[in-house]
Amino acid sequence: MRLAEYVFAPHYAAPMPRKLLSAAVMTETRQADSGTVAQLAAGDAFDVLDVTGGVAWGIATGSGLVGYLPAKALGLPG
Repeated sequence: MRLAEYVFAPHYAAPMPRKLLSAAVMTETRQADSGTVAQLAAGDAFDVLDVTGGVAWGIATGSGLVGYLPAKALGLPG
């Protein structure tokens, strides 16, 4: 939503702020073996934009990097 005045989209997702319950690798795509974006530690903040199939997509708020995490690392259903 913070980019709504700069980018047009048919709808916008409100972020769901979460903290990682365990360390996890944030990846470029939904596949766990895709390129690593960042290594996140337990307690790191992550804004979830979407969760499907046990994978969360969102923003690592500390760095602003965007990628995918296992939903279980955020305490979300997998």
